[in-house]
Amino acid sequence: MVDAGLVALSLAPLLVIALLMVVFIQPATRTMPIAWLAAVGAAFVGWEMSPTLIAAASIRGAMTATRILIIVFGAILLLYTLKQSGAFEVINAGFSSLSGDRRVQSILLVFLMGSFIEGAAGFGTPAAIVGPLLVGLGWPPMAAVVVALTGNILAITFGAVGTPLIIGLRDVVFAQGTDAAAEITASGTGFETVGAYVAQVGVWAGAIHAIAGIAIPFIGIALMTRFFGEEQSIKPAIEMIPLCLYAWAAFVIPYLATAYFLGPTFPALLGALIGLFVVAATVRAGYFAPDSDDEWDFGPRDTWPDHWVGSIEPGAGVSGESGDKTVAADGGTTSFADMHAQDMSLGVAWLPYILVAIALVVTRIVDPVTEALLAVQLSWTNILGTPFSESIELLYLPGTLFIAIAVVTYALHGMNGQKIKDSWSEAIRNIAPAVVALWFAVATVMVMQRSNASIVLESASANAGMLQVLSQLTVDVTGGAFPFFSGFIGAFGAFIAGSNTVSDILFGLFQYEAAQSVGAPTQIVVGAQAVGGAIGNLIAIHNVVAALTVVGLIGEEGRVIRIELIPVLYYGVVTGLLTLLFAYVIAPAAF
Repeated sequence: MVDAGLVALSLAPLLVIALLMVVFIQPATRTMPIAWLAAVGAAFVGWEMSPTLIAAASIRGAMTATRILIIVFGAILLLYTLKQSGAFEVINAGFSSLSGDRRVQSILLVFLMGSFIEGAAGFGTPAAIVGPLLVGLGWPPMAAVVVALTGNILAITFGAVGTPLIIGLRDVVFAQGTDAAAEITASGTGFETVGAYVAQVGVWAGAIHAIAGIAIPFIGIALMTRFFGEEQSIKPAIEMIPLCLYAWAAFVIPYLATAYFLGPTFPALLGALIGLFVVAATVRAGYFAPDSDDEWDFGPRDTWPDHWVGSIEPGAGVSGESGDKTVAADGGTTSFADMHAQDMSLGVAWLPYILVAIALVVTRIVDPVTEALLAVQLSWTNILGTPFSESIELLYLPGTLFIAIAVVTYALHGMNGQKIKDSWSEAIRNIAPAVVALWFAVATVMVMQRSNASIVLESASANAGMLQVLSQLTVDVTGGAFPFFSGFIGAFGAFIAGSNTVSDILFGLFQYEAAQSVGAPTQIVVGAQAVGGAIGNLIAIHNVVAALTVVGLIGEEGRVIRIELIPVLYYGVVTGLLTLLFAYVIAPAAF
């Protein structure tokens, strides 16, 4: 049995996060510094970590968080560059011209385009971008938020070009030189490198998503027709099952193939991009889409309840009122005439993201290019004289590519100085709140992780670190059924942190060691953790707040979360059952 005092100390940072963010609804910018103090106190009291070791671990965490922030900033900058250039209006118009049926729009704009944006940018951007587009098409803002939050769950684990796995696991939990990395290479599992291990985690996560996600296009439509339709029935959603299954297959086939052959960087990006063009072409050709006489729509505007619409009136373009000017989510105004002055083609509008896909493939597959980019690093070895080290590959990070292509887009889309300035202002304004939160969140986890470092345990009365104590406690309670709960643990992490990446950082090593304790393949259980991180994003408080804010409906968080619990419970249970099946039936038989 584990020591009760050490359990209490290990739980302290997580309880602080849960209480402040869930019970008292405090933002991450306030919660995470307090959680870090709790972790520091626990490390000092229970594990006798010196102030120097605590500081070094915290610095390493802040450097890791900076890598995440560079990726997120680059992705957001490119998104707002396309917004300012008018490209998103053009892309949106291209989709809306295919069908006026809201069910078809849900599949094209939410399930596929939302997944593409998640694959490229991650970190809650699909709901923030797609939500206003749906409102511009005439959707009730409440319906737009609910469907936008639900539809891209398969992409979240591989969001921001694989950040939750690549950063959340390989470069934090399984960084070279940690005890976990040594265990992977020495355990006889056949993984020669940590990167190969994480790629295998991605394959299992993709398999769980592919099976559980078969219902997601349908669930998104069913939530819309049941809660926001005149008839309040799922019957209109049932009519769309053929298109739902077709869209799922068009996305999942390249998604799984990419995860298997290319690793965790591209599955969401390429799966969604290929699926998007396949399904759009199919609908344009007249297959699966309903006839114009049978197109489903919301009821008349005057029948909508007040809580469906806030400060932004639907149906007048992106985030705006009708007329020559639109009112943006931040309160500014943008001229539609100015946005469309270039008469941009659909191909030109998509070109920056096509360049992103090409650049990512080249920099990850062409070895001389990869080696040249990796050679440029910001490194700190033996931080403060301790064994802890960290580095940032400045040119190799996807965020750097995003920034470079955003600059190229200025010329491609003929943007003037004011539009360029506005794109940077919006990106900086959106990334700023995440800086403090991520620095302290990852620093908190790094202090908890490094409490297991040999230099710490040599002088401490404890014989295991904080996360090892928690994993042992969980195994004692759940026994061999632990894999069933892996997805829910990941979902809890994302719920309190609002990020699949941070959830993986919080609980990746915890799940790895718990899986070892019950004799389950660690790559499957950690894969379920990564899937769980996607599940929790649907109800993460500040994700919901952000999605509601951009459609002018702040204050309706409770209603949204109650509806989102339906897909969360479905996905959590199916993930748990699949994890048990893969861990105890499929994997032993296959390997």
